[in-house]
Amino acid sequence: MENDKLKTNQADSYDASKITVLEGLAPVRKRPGMYIGGTGLDGLHHLVWEIVDNSIDEAMAGYCDKITITLHKDGTVSVEDNGRGIPVDVHKATGKSALETVLTTLHAGGKFGDGGYKVSGGLHGVGVSVVNALSTWVKAEVKKNGKLYVQEYERGVAKYDVKVVGKAEGTGTTISFQADPEIFKSIEFSFETILNHCRQQAYLTKGVMVTVRDLRDKNVNLSSDTVNETIEVSDDDTENPEVHTGRGHLGGEATEIASRLGPREYSFCFEGGIASYVRHLNKNRDAIHDNIMYIEKEENGVNVELALSYTDDYKEHVYSFANNIYTAEGGTHLTGFRTALTRAINDYAKKNNIIKGESLSGEDVREGLTSVLSVKLPEPQFEGQTKAKLGNTEVRTIVDSVAASSITMFLEEHPTDAKKIIEKSLLSARARLAAKAARETIIRKGALEGMTLPGKLADCSTKDPKRSEVYIVEGDSAGGSAKQGRDRTFQAILPLRGKILNVERARLDRMLSSEEIKALIVALGIGIGDDIDYSKLRYHRVIIMTDADVDGAHIRTLLLTFFFRNFPDLVTNGHIYIAQPPLFSVSKGKEKRWVYSDHERDLAVKELSKGKDNAGISIQRYKGLGEMNPTQLWDTTMNPENRVLWRVTMDDAERADEVFTMLMGDQVPPRKRFIQTRAKSVKNLDT
Repeated sequence: MENDKLKTNQADSYDASKITVLEGLAPVRKRPGMYIGGTGLDGLHHLVWEIVDNSIDEAMAGYCDKITITLHKDGTVSVEDNGRGIPVDVHKATGKSALETVLTTLHAGGKFGDGGYKVSGGLHGVGVSVVNALSTWVKAEVKKNGKLYVQEYERGVAKYDVKVVGKAEGTGTTISFQADPEIFKSIEFSFETILNHCRQQAYLTKGVMVTVRDLRDKNVNLSSDTVNETIEVSDDDTENPEVHTGRGHLGGEATEIASRLGPREYSFCFEGGIASYVRHLNKNRDAIHDNIMYIEKEENGVNVELALSYTDDYKEHVYSFANNIYTAEGGTHLTGFRTALTRAINDYAKKNNIIKGESLSGEDVREGLTSVLSVKLPEPQFEGQTKAKLGNTEVRTIVDSVAASSITMFLEEHPTDAKKIIEKSLLSARARLAAKAARETIIRKGALEGMTLPGKLADCSTKDPKRSEVYIVEGDSAGGSAKQGRDRTFQAILPLRGKILNVERARLDRMLSSEEIKALIVALGIGIGDDIDYSKLRYHRVIIMTDADVDGAHIRTLLLTFFFRNFPDLVTNGHIYIAQPPLFSVSKGKEKRWVYSDHERDLAVKELSKGKDNAGISIQRYKGLGEMNPTQLWDTTMNPENRVLWRVTMDDAERADEVFTMLMGDQVPPRKRFIQTRAKSVKNLDT
């Protein structure tokens, strides 16, 4: 009851005086990309994020504990929360209601002056006004003062003044909108994308119940396995609500719940916060110690929340956030954490005579680390328009202090866990030294410096990396056809023999012992490990070209794993491509069509038959690139004027990491479930 009274008092004091206006809304429809990043699917979903962020801000301020996102049958989306409700009284600066001011004025919100939000993710205050400007229709409903207030808008313009349409219990805001098809290439929202985003926000805002509902008639392209992984159901794939109990605060218990409420309705609420998040991230990995370390402490107005655990993996998996915004490039908070972790582990190890002499490096102590770092601060300074890096200098010192003392306490209170962590770090150090020796040996021979390119590489004549491309092909037969059919001016060919090493379970020293991987590294010219220099990339298009069969798909997956784990910037910067050789040639007389799917084959047969029988139709299935002669390979797969290339992108680093771990790691049950849930959808399986 006391909380309800406090919420009511805070709701009453949150009025128009708390809203600060900076400038107008005019530029949004003219240049939407400046505000939402683009007009593709990312930009479309950004509309939802902007509204959800406002509700999350209410939750972080302590006034909201329920958020519901609904995809409606008519294509509209609504976001409802039980926060204080957007103020509806008249704003002095605009002469309009605060609700209309917020919905129709750029940089108007409770995030600039005093009394609105202490901590906020939507720092620019453009969120809901941008959604209004880029939608054909918006409806705002506010429960406040025992009344239900409503206002509707068309392409950013209010249809009428705010009006009372009835009584209401409690407080809260519901924003419903229809994205404008004149602005966006598609207005079809992805249930899975929204589900994953909201799950992440629920982890970062512990104790808040986030519900996602899809009421659309059409089937959603979302497999049961994806949903089950997303909501963390148990190994028996039950659809009943799951309750998991695990370590929360040091010495405390935390509970997390993820419920499937219906065919397309899910709720998330994680009392364990980011400790639950770490448990989720590690579900396909084996932890080397029993306890998840969890810290939450406020210092000088900055709230630091940190959870970490070590697994038997060889890679580091760290995700950092500032005011619930994912900082992909890290920043001062991540630097502070890494410094503290290295110092705390070294101090403990030396104090207890576990190591003597040379200290463990930061790379050593982070091998196998899974960690989530979340800081909340009043005035974050992000570097760049995308908010990918936190720049507040004071945050580094605060995180360093909080993390160092807490990690030290954890190690001292859990000596068995501490010993396992340090033993893994020592093993990493030995492997690092072995890899360094192997790398130096190769460098002495001139290989990694580009002085001696691999003999199997048929290089191109141009030295301009922007024009150059390298085809990584499967086997000598396909390599021979590709070498003869290519344009030697800008196309290089690197044939690989067999399947390369699965690097998901290999350290650098073992990778450098593989001749095929060594050839790949040398051909790229950018080094490996600590020596990577992307500016030395020799080819700006790295094209994977494998056979259209199961073995070819496996080789492609191994190569993608290699690039993703060792050269992630090649993926994020769009340098990795997958060639699409045709599956069939369909011919009749002198006419010949190259087609890339069973459906295209059937259409080609129909067109060439011209309504008659299929007499004279010849269909050839190409399982291997070596079955094509050089001219055919050039015409269909390598000629820039005709070829089809898929660019490999990575929109969701966490999801990509999860998929690679599941497909290529040691854990069999997740991979088994993945195969079982998709078995019926496989139309054609080569044997």
